[in-house]
Amino acid sequence: MAEEIIEMWIFGGSTGIGADPTQGIDVTGFAVEALDGSIGKIDDATYEENAHGLVVDTGPWIFGKKVVLPAGVIERVDADEEKVYVSRTKDQIKDSPKFGETELDPDARGEIGDYYGPGGAGSRGR
Repeated sequence: MAEEIIEMWIFGGSTGIGADPTQGIDVTGFAVEALDGSIGKIDDATYEENAHGLVVDTGPWIFGKKVVLPAGVIERVDADEEKVYVSRTKDQIKDSPKFGETELDPDARGEIGDYYGPGGAGSRGR
């Protein structure tokens, strides 16, 4: 399971894209589109080894909650539209583990990776 969790945090790991879909673009401020609509804007992007992901500010949609989306859920980036498309629904993202204002430690990454990874609640119905 640990290997599956790590793959959720690597561009191309579980998506099969094979490369960083951000293509080196600073995606901070880009809108994020779930399978069924907009969920907010990117507050931060992390590019640490085995820990690529997005911190998304959902604004009033879920009461200002920030969520972390691992790289494995990113489908594509449209630099012209300034949007990042992810392979999850709004409800899957809304129900994701809480993210505080602190750095992601290995335990938090593991919990989020479990949620979005194969067999996790955030991957069901895809």
